Amino acid sequence: MAAAALARLVVKAAEEKKAENIVIIDISNLTVIAEYFVICHGNNERQVQAIVNEIREKAYQQGYNVRGVEGLEEGKWVLLDLGDVVVHVFHREERDFYNIERLWADAPRVTFEEQV
Repeated sequence: MAAAALARLVVKAAEEKKAENIVIIDISNLTVIAEYFVICHGNNERQVQAIVNEIREKAYQQGYNVRGVEGLEEGKWVLLDLGDVVVHVFHREERDFYNIERLWADAPRVTFEEQV
């Protein structure tokens, strides 16, 4: 349940910075690396960085450990490791190019109605 609460926190923080096309993928039955991927994008490098910084700040405030951040300086594809939740924040063009949702097509998408 803690992973679900963290995923919700991530989504809410991303929404506060106007992240677009937020997708939550339940990868718990496919890998041991995490329970959820949260994927979203911003329209420019500055927005991508703002989304990541907001997620980090909210996670710290709630006592979650941020294990690592990769790609923040470039602001094209930022990976944020929160343990049970891994967040991918893309620049729009990078998201279209890499299309990682397709790589995890077998994993179910989760919505708040499904009680993340």
